[in-house]
Amino acid sequence: MKSSLICLMRYQGFILIGTIPRVCLWWCHFFLLWITIDGQTRYSIPEELKQGSLVGNLAKDLGLVVSELYRRKLRITSEAGKQYFSMDLGKGELVVIDRIDREELCGQRPSCVLPLELVIDDPLQLHRVEIEIQDTNDNYPSFLTKEKVVKIAELVNPGARFPLESAQDPDVGTNSVRSYLISKNDNFKLTVKNHKDGRKIPELVLEKPLDREKLPVHNLILTAVDGGDPVRSGTSEITVIVLDNNDNAPQFERQVYEANVSEKATPGTEILHVKATDADEGLNGEIEYYFAEQTADLILSLFDIDASTGAVVVKGTLDHETNSLHRFDITAKDKGNPEMDGHCGVEIKIVDINDNIPEIIVTSLTSPVAEDSAIGTVIALLSAKDPDSGDNGKVTLMVSSKSPFKLNPSVSNHYSLVTNGPLDREKNGRYSVKITATDSGRPPLSSEKIIRVELLDVNDNPPVFSQPSYVVHVKENHPPGKILCSLTASDPDSGENAKVSYSILDSKVQDVSVSSYVYINSENGSIYSMHSFDYEKLKVFQIQVQAKDQGSPSLSSNATVHVFILDQNDNAPAVIYPSSAALGSVSHQRMPRSAKAGHLVTKVTAVDADSGHNAWISYKLAEATDASLFTVNLYTGEVRTKRAVSEQDDSSQRLLIEIRDDGEPVQSSTVTVSILLEDGLHEPILDLRQKVSEPSKKNGRITLYLILSLASVSVLSLLTFLVLAVKCIRNSRSSGSCCMRRSDCDDYKNPNRNLQIQLNTDGPIKYVEVLGGDMLSQSQSFRSCMSPMSEYSDFTLIKPSSTTDFKEVISVLDASLPDSTWTFESQQVSRNIMQILSLYCSGGFEIVDLSVCLSVFAQCLVKIFRIDAATLRVPIRSPLIGWWKWMLCTNRIQNCTKQSSPCPQHPASTL
Repeated sequence: MKSSLICLMRYQGFILIGTIPRVCLWWCHFFLLWITIDGQTRYSIPEELKQGSLVGNLAKDLGLVVSELYRRKLRITSEAGKQYFSMDLGKGELVVIDRIDREELCGQRPSCVLPLELVIDDPLQLHRVEIEIQDTNDNYPSFLTKEKVVKIAELVNPGARFPLESAQDPDVGTNSVRSYLISKNDNFKLTVKNHKDGRKIPELVLEKPLDREKLPVHNLILTAVDGGDPVRSGTSEITVIVLDNNDNAPQFERQVYEANVSEKATPGTEILHVKATDADEGLNGEIEYYFAEQTADLILSLFDIDASTGAVVVKGTLDHETNSLHRFDITAKDKGNPEMDGHCGVEIKIVDINDNIPEIIVTSLTSPVAEDSAIGTVIALLSAKDPDSGDNGKVTLMVSSKSPFKLNPSVSNHYSLVTNGPLDREKNGRYSVKITATDSGRPPLSSEKIIRVELLDVNDNPPVFSQPSYVVHVKENHPPGKILCSLTASDPDSGENAKVSYSILDSKVQDVSVSSYVYINSENGSIYSMHSFDYEKLKVFQIQVQAKDQGSPSLSSNATVHVFILDQNDNAPAVIYPSSAALGSVSHQRMPRSAKAGHLVTKVTAVDADSGHNAWISYKLAEATDASLFTVNLYTGEVRTKRAVSEQDDSSQRLLIEIRDDGEPVQSSTVTVSILLEDGLHEPILDLRQKVSEPSKKNGRITLYLILSLASVSVLSLLTFLVLAVKCIRNSRSSGSCCMRRSDCDDYKNPNRNLQIQLNTDGPIKYVEVLGGDMLSQSQSFRSCMSPMSEYSDFTLIKPSSTTDFKEVISVLDASLPDSTWTFESQQVSRNIMQILSLYCSGGFEIVDLSVCLSVFAQCLVKIFRIDAATLRVPIRSPLIGWWKWMLCTNRIQNCTKQSSPCPQHPASTL
């Protein structure tokens, strides 16, 4: 059991294994050991292992998951160039795949370590593995010369020493040459001289005097023995020739000569001098110097020696990186007969100079790299190599400061190239990273290497439209399927992340999905109409278009398309007065025979559903029983007499009036008016214009009286409003009602009841609607119709129509203004009433009740449109003023209706 005892010792992170008997040590060679120091794993194996031999279970020792090795693309690189090992990904084991000869890899170096680099992706990791190759005694000691001749003078005294050739053994350590033996003889013995470098030099020592007459030649066998197990040996034959005369051999001043020479020394450079002396005289004392017989060919190619002076000079090109130390022997021979020789050793150290440029080795490179990689992501693994020694071999790697990368030093001149900032493929899709390697020599040498890093696109940019909103104008009645517009969105990403598809977001247009009106080509962004549009039903609508890429996750952006429908003249004028004519029948009118020229017989009023110039209406008398009796105003449609009616005129007159718009093409309609001339029929309406045009003192007095009357009424109205306001305020504080009985207020307590205003400015007939009522019930409507070209227009009430939201009215108010100028003219308007209205409209009074609101609204109409308060007629000839007043009043009234809870008992009376 003693022979199997194994001793384990831990020292500075190494596990040392020793055995009590030597045999157990060899078992330890095959029982593979491993250690990990500072991230490095070391295995120790003997040389000459068979292919497939197990080195170690790397997956287990490094803590790797065997099932992930293939996916993570584990690979092994060797600095030796040749690959001696491979990884069994199925088991995670490191195995030998080629013959390993320690002497071939490391020569005579005492330690032979083969470094490996284990690279694993996803995430990128580097593990350094060192394989220590242990020597086995697989080489025999050998001599360069199998036969050596030594000439010794007969008279040499005992004790003289004659150096012999050393044996060479490629093995190291205990397997190298340990001792020398000489064959048995009577005159010589063998001693071994140990050099400071560890070499053993055998020397032949003369024990007894030589006698040439008895034995002129001595044949000896020199045996070199190593320390391996089993022991291996080599031999050389030594022939000693006994000479008759010349009894003194040359002697060197030193046994070993040492010198240093720079590796850049040119041929012919003198390195050192060797010097030997000979006690003899004459030819026996003349000395010549030669390289020893066993000198290697490499030494003979690098150095030369002057035979007469002993100067050793450079012959070839020296290289410190190839061999930094050269050892050889020099022989000094005299010219005696027989000739005698002496020996010395020479050691020449080659001094390193910084003559090698550092080399950058890319061990692993991950490319392409995702542009959203976090800071610190490993991109590449690098190493630096410089065959020079000392400071000349110390290499530092640097990366350009402008690039978003940096170098992190690792073990043994290894570096990792990692990200040092955000990456953006859209700004720079490829980086050329310049790595600079600089050694510490004087002067320093450097080299550069460009590493190209491709960026992998990530979907980090949404599609961007060329503009945030688009405006499209399309004519009404256009054929379905017509392209409205094309939208374009660009995505700076690439590949699938840059493929954009278009869609329309669902929204409502007049309570109908927008997809019922238009559709979009998902590939090119072209928008098409589903059917034709009618301007009179739909004037403008919006489309929300979404552009979405194909990335994961997908990104999108929206754009708004404003579609404006352009009006076409597709509606003929429609007659609204006379009402009978509007229904398609003949309008019957009566007129006194006493009517004079300019008498207003009737007025034809028509409207056109179109807008702009398409809605400008003109009137023309197409046919008449007597064309000389009547005339029709081109713009107002007023039918007047051109002359006084005579007795000869027929009592029944028939007029055909044509109503035309100003569109292209022109649309028209006709109305037939039948006029009956009667005797004794008085005129209900005086011709005020003629009255006014006749200046007289009587008219002036009447005007003065009328002004005074209006002023009095205005003052009384003001006082009445003030009293009512004070009373309403007091009553509202106590009972919450104003100007009405609580029992009569049920119909007006509904909070949904609102006041709506509708202004129509399309066409020559201008009218304003005041709408009040429940949202779910039929609203009460009060409409004022006015013709912009009429001198006198009635303020009439028209049948209720559909309500329109007040905000929509205000939003399209400016867009609906006519192109021509409205003119208004007012006659006999009270200044006091206008001042009161101004206070109401500007907020001078606190409006606290719906009745007051309605009153203010009616008075605002009077103020803005200059309605005659006495006759409710609107003379329109001066410029339309105060659109801003209209907005101010309506806003004031809207605020009032929101605050008021009670309501008037008779709302119509306020008008």
